[in-house]
Amino acid sequence: MANHFSQLAKKSRGSVSELKVEKTSYKNNLEIYKLGDEVLRKNSQRISKVDTSIRNLAKDMLQSMYSAKGIGLAAPQIGIHKELLVIDINYEDSAAEPLILINPEITAFGSTLNSYEEGCLSIPGVYLNVIRPSTIKLKFRDEMGRPRKMKADGLLARCIQHEMDHLNGVLFVDRVSSIEDLNKELSREGFNKKDVLPMN
Repeated sequence: MANHFSQLAKKSRGSVSELKVEKTSYKNNLEIYKLGDEVLRKNSQRISKVDTSIRNLAKDMLQSMYSAKGIGLAAPQIGIHKELLVIDINYEDSAAEPLILINPEITAFGSTLNSYEEGCLSIPGVYLNVIRPSTIKLKFRDEMGRPRKMKADGLLARCIQHEMDHLNGVLFVDRVSSIEDLNKELSREGFNKKDVLPMN
């Protein structure tokens, strides 16, 4: 199961960031909080000014994400409750640039739903199917504070929705419909099912 999600990442393309971060492992990475930490359950605040401190934070987040071999990271996962996401579904492709989303807002969901396996750096080792819209439209600001709009589908749409959930204190395990599979995966990796807040 672990490889299924990462393999799909290699098939998608496209991003807009101007931040240059080498895709390698780094020392002194930011701490990524895990399921059970209350910090993951708090709502985030909009970023009022996009400045050097925000760009530096995005860079630090990218470095930590690459070190953990992830494809997305939200600021709440490192204990910072700001509406900031970094995403790179092509992390094994050194030429592909990451996507940085500041104050993201989904403006439309596609009518088609699909189920696909998800994982999370805050719940390492757990991979479960989640149902989400397969396409979205969104608006956000980039790392220079410029307003942007985009459409996304496939893995990118799923990853954006997954990371945006973090901004509202929601984790992907909260959306899993198969309680049996959920409990089995959590137990195997040493997580407590009481830390899940089911949305179904």
